[in-house]
Amino acid sequence: MEKTVGEQTVGIALLGTGVVGRGVIDILAQQRDLLRSRTGLTIEVRSRVCRDPSKYEDDETGIKATTNIADAIGDPKTGIVVEVMGGIDAPRHAISAALAAGKHVVTANKALLAAHGAELFELAKKHGVSIAFEASCGGGIPIIDALTRGLVANRIDALIGIINGTCNFILTQMAQNGWTYADALKEAQRIGFAEADPTMDVSGRDSAQKLAILATLAFNQQVSETDIALTGIDTLKAEDLQFVDDLGYVIKLLGIGERVEGQLALRVHPTLVHKGDLMSDVSGGFNAISVYGHAIGHQFFYGRGAGQTPTASAVVADILGVAMGTIPHAFERLNVFHGRLKKARALPADQMESRFYLRATTQDTPGVLAGMTQALARHGISIAAVHQPEIAAGTKHVPIVVTTHKASEGAMQKALAEIDAMKSVQAPTVFLRILERPAEFG
Repeated sequence: MEKTVGEQTVGIALLGTGVVGRGVIDILAQQRDLLRSRTGLTIEVRSRVCRDPSKYEDDETGIKATTNIADAIGDPKTGIVVEVMGGIDAPRHAISAALAAGKHVVTANKALLAAHGAELFELAKKHGVSIAFEASCGGGIPIIDALTRGLVANRIDALIGIINGTCNFILTQMAQNGWTYADALKEAQRIGFAEADPTMDVSGRDSAQKLAILATLAFNQQVSETDIALTGIDTLKAEDLQFVDDLGYVIKLLGIGERVEGQLALRVHPTLVHKGDLMSDVSGGFNAISVYGHAIGHQFFYGRGAGQTPTASAVVADILGVAMGTIPHAFERLNVFHGRLKKARALPADQMESRFYLRATTQDTPGVLAGMTQALARHGISIAAVHQPEIAAGTKHVPIVVTTHKASEGAMQKALAEIDAMKSVQAPTVFLRILERPAEFG
């Protein structure tokens, strides 16, 4: 078949029949007439690769179920291989085989692309085919298309995103309902938002992998997961969410990438977001991504970041884009889809700057606040505000909450070491970063 697919009927092989795979099959079946009227194409799922084909013996779709990836890819009537298996090693081999066979690939696999995207892009270009991956970041939000087409005229200076629905759900429950982290995580697992082992989500690694992909496209530099400074949400305390609420903030797990004097500051961490910022209203399993371009200023993308139908929607859109030839053409021409992009110059974590929130647990004795202030001052850190809630008489330990003006991470770490060494302080002192409010919300 032609490498840029143009037939009236386009055959696809579906690798993976989990939640997203079933969603893809459902959309293609239920919206067949709509898709045909819009594109002039009929998408035929010629095979689906699964672990147990016997599950589909009585399936009404009539789609062939198989365990043989090579046969599914090698079908001469299959022009597009759709990978929704998850994991890294098996999908990497399958996608490599598909590309080498001259088949276009659609994937939702952010972990694979973060680890081996450059290698796979090079292989695709070598064989004159394309890789489409809208569903890898932001679920149903068309952020990949925005960065590579709609905003292509812009120099992107920063992007900031809530890009993990599981963490956002947990933080929403903690903030709005006063739940503990453990209770919110348990509920997320009960309703299917979180895996039995939630480490990838709550550690921030899932967000870091997505940020690596988005930052590569936004800044036209090769960003890897290891370039990203990482802090998860698994050590957050409910009391800090209450304190930041009193100060006019909410806590969100943000992925942040920005240009800083020829380098890229890349990090994922829990962040105080002002209640006047649009990002603060993003709740539950929703995602949001702010993009700052030199010409368009601030653009805000919002929608469901996970789930069967939003993710499947993005996969089907990619299938159609490949089948119509628009994605292969862009993949061939745009240098953002290139394994030989220059490696990003990542700013060291200790040189990154932000405002900070500190909560020290101290003995109720004179001079504690003065000691904290002096430690901060010795490292050039200026205090913006101090908050100490009233406590009952006789309480042995009290919280002191401090917010600072902008300072470097390295200076803050040195000041914290001094604060935690004070006899009156119960270490460790909690510290979180504060997102500066965008100018339009000021």
